Amino acid sequence: MQETPYLKDRSDLIEIIRKIPFLRSYSDMQLLDILSLSKMRKFAPGERITREGELDSWLYIILSGEVIISNLGTAIAMISSPGSTIGEMAIVDGEPRSASVDATAETTTLAIDMSVTERMSDAGRERFDAVFYRLLAKILVDRLRKTSHELSQARDNIKELTDAILLQQTETKK
Repeated sequence: MQETPYLKDRSDLIEIIRKIPFLRSYSDMQLLDILSLSKMRKFAPGERITREGELDSWLYIILSGEVIISNLGTAIAMISSPGSTIGEMAIVDGEPRSASVDATAETTTLAIDMSVTERMSDAGRERFDAVFYRLLAKILVDRLRKTSHELSQARDNIKELTDAILLQQTETKK
């Protein structure tokens, strides 16, 4: 993994991260707050980003590349969309990672170190929390919409398969 230092005072990156859909509505000051807790991390193909079962305080936003998510050794999703996030569940509930994530192509991420917030002043933490929880709400709403759509499609597929099996059984009995 290649990693930059923390991106504090890197106003040159504001326009880059503003291209991420859920960050578009944030002010320059709010984006600078996010950048001050962030590093750019680049992963080579095959390199592990997060490991299932480990505690970790990093939230990743994919800027480029592709990753595969696996749970109990089984691939469950492939993500290649810039702006997709990794690790938000562990940040919210403080539990160990529920899945492993590996780069399948050279992948660049904006890695946000959530442990830094523990060392902030109360005022700084309140300001950051307001920004972060709004950000997190947008991420989770997008993910829930996608999951709901996939569930609906899966139900339709199951119904079609069930109907086809029943039809086949009916025809076999004739």
